[in-house]
Amino acid sequence: MTIVYFILILVVLILVHEFGHFIAAKAFGIRVDEFGIFFPPRIAAIKKGETEYSINWLPFGGFVKIFGENAGEGLDDPRSFAHKNRWVQATVLVAGIVFNLLFAWLVLSAGYMVGLPTPVDHQGFGTVTDAQATVVDVLPGSPADKAGLLAGDTIETVQTATVVEASNATANDVQQFIAAHADESVVLTVLRDGSEKTFLAKPAEGVVAGRKAVGIELDDVGTLRLPPQLAVLQGAVLGWDITQSTAVGLATFFKQLVTGTANFSQVSGPIGITAFGAAALKAGFAEGAVLTALISVNLALINIIPIPGLDGGRLFITAIEGIIRRPISPKIVNGLTLAGFAFLILLMLVVSYHDIARLTHPS
Repeated sequence: MTIVYFILILVVLILVHEFGHFIAAKAFGIRVDEFGIFFPPRIAAIKKGETEYSINWLPFGGFVKIFGENAGEGLDDPRSFAHKNRWVQATVLVAGIVFNLLFAWLVLSAGYMVGLPTPVDHQGFGTVTDAQATVVDVLPGSPADKAGLLAGDTIETVQTATVVEASNATANDVQQFIAAHADESVVLTVLRDGSEKTFLAKPAEGVVAGRKAVGIELDDVGTLRLPPQLAVLQGAVLGWDITQSTAVGLATFFKQLVTGTANFSQVSGPIGITAFGAAALKAGFAEGAVLTALISVNLALINIIPIPGLDGGRLFITAIEGIIRRPISPKIVNGLTLAGFAFLILLMLVVSYHDIARLTHPS
């Protein structure tokens, strides 16, 4: 059932995006012909005013039909999207992106009211409680990766054949213990999803520069629970951090894509996101809240990329039309949009292939 719940969350995130376009269009007096939940064929619809609200069979999100949004449509109608000035058009296009960012902020704020996993040395408000040494990253191909350690594992004990580190060790204690026994295999007992697991890894050369290492990054992570007024502020802090890191990651990926060096094994598509999301929901509300916010931010930033077929592509076309002071030929716009969709579908297929390979043949 967790997969079903997570798919519903993805649908909600898409509907939030479309609702942003819907609200902005209505605010500027643009006619909205339909707001649809899921995609046709249609199950049922009701008309309120000039807008039809429908529910459809294909559960892939939702859509909003804005009059004059299609190339060459409604150019002379004052209620048309195409008839509005470029700033209004841009605002309607950006509104979906803004709503996804605001939704991420809302989810993170709610998370802090319940309690979110947070590093002890976090920036912002409140004090972290019940901190434990936690794996926050595992280097690909490292001894820890090959052993099966995962980000999110909390360290209970670390030992060699003859020496045991205290069970309440901090992240620094664990790191120093591994460094002091760099020529021995270390046994790490961790807590994962409520179950105790044990892994054996031997520090190796070449994992990090200048010393032997098992390839894990550790931090002291506990729970940060805040009152509503501080939760809203801390949600904004974490939301901004997630947005910045996501933007850097996307920029790096598309740069590598252009240069032919993209590592698709480090990218998740719909299949991988659903699998990871279901696992996060199983882990509890906090993990599900953070992942929901992360996906909402990703949806916002992906949509701002200037690829035809995305909001960013339409913004780019709107900007060009503003510069040349006339609409671009519908034939050119439609051709670019089809090319953009073809590229996005191809990219999704490639990423999905790697998702399936990763799930069926885990390292």
